[in-house]
Amino acid sequence: MVFLTAHDGLLGPIAMLFGYLMNGIYLVLDKFGLGNIGVAIIIFTLITRLILYPFTVKQQKSSKLMAIIQPEIKAIQAKYEGKKDQQSMLAQQAEIKAVYEKYGTSMTGSCVQLLIQMPIIFALYRVIMNVPAYVPAIKEKFTSIVDAILTDSGAIDKLIKFHQDNNFERVISLEKQLNNFAGSGEIQKNHIIDFLYKLNPAQFNEFISGFGENVQNIVAPAYEVIDKANTFCGLNLSTAPSSGGFASAYILIPILAALSQYLSVWLMQKQNKSKVNTNDENDTMQQTMNSMNIMMPIMSAVFCWGFATGIGVYWIATSVFMVLTQLIVNKQLENLDIDKMIKENVEKANKKRAKKGLPPINEDRAANNIKKMEENIEKKTKERENLIENQKKQIEEANKYYSSGEENPNSLFAKANMVQKYNEKHNK
Repeated sequence: MVFLTAHDGLLGPIAMLFGYLMNGIYLVLDKFGLGNIGVAIIIFTLITRLILYPFTVKQQKSSKLMAIIQPEIKAIQAKYEGKKDQQSMLAQQAEIKAVYEKYGTSMTGSCVQLLIQMPIIFALYRVIMNVPAYVPAIKEKFTSIVDAILTDSGAIDKLIKFHQDNNFERVISLEKQLNNFAGSGEIQKNHIIDFLYKLNPAQFNEFISGFGENVQNIVAPAYEVIDKANTFCGLNLSTAPSSGGFASAYILIPILAALSQYLSVWLMQKQNKSKVNTNDENDTMQQTMNSMNIMMPIMSAVFCWGFATGIGVYWIATSVFMVLTQLIVNKQLENLDIDKMIKENVEKANKKRAKKGLPPINEDRAANNIKKMEENIEKKTKERENLIENQKKQIEEANKYYSSGEENPNSLFAKANMVQKYNEKHNK
């Protein structure tokens, strides 16, 4: 992944926008002597969660509405259980669609907000994964170091050798990139900055020790400023907790990530749980939510264990703000007038239908359409039953005709007589 040259694509413009936002936060903090990437990440996360707050409220409202709709959907599914013919399946779909229309929503209503949020969330990760790529103030601090390193004629070879000797699995393939872009000075500098940002202080000092004293004299004070900005609560934000082991203070990052994620999922589960399904252990939605309550914290811990601590700080801050957001949303939705919300949903849906040239939602018309489909299914079912019954009667009459008057229908005489009657009946 090439971060510093990857401003194109679908996420590029969004990532650049968030990068400038984080850059502004850092510059303001730096003016007050608080220039720290960890603090900037937390404030940055708070601002982005405020941006996403309206989507969160809409998503929670949709989830609350789904809890009301779900029993009706289940009743329809139970009604058509075991019926796999096309007519029954179409009728089931029509009834389910009518239920959603009645509440002014759709089957994908609760997913739309998530789909809107996904590009924003992925763009946020791009910024946090490689801060210098999107935050000019941080990149500027690294540029002076790279300029000093490149004064050494063997700098590129030393970079490649250090990369190979340390076998950086989680660092971009520096050797390939430097070889491909060796002729382009600015792009080459960008890749070196990408590489240097991934190094923890011990690795950086080891790397710089291979250069002359004149380079070290320039690099040391510049990196001291970067190290101070990149250290949060005594933890270097470029260092992955896995590199410190279970005995280091970095273990707190995955633990806090798991705990905060668990609390966030638990609160969301509490809000979305349907009263009808609370004690239904076999309910698919309930089982999914229970699985999320276990899997999400585990995934958070594993994720934050392997990636840089900066990502862990962002993850924890996100979960904490989500918990606070969920508490506010839960309180806000306690006095929610469901009937009013449904009425507003129907009005919005009718406006959209009017733009498409469709008639407004009519519950009676939907019910009539469903009734006609049910009558059609019933008619076809009776026709099929009558056909089977007629075939059965014909078989019985044929058996009666061919076996009439015979005491032993299995005797040779009876079989010969059956052949004779068959020939007589068919004029043979």
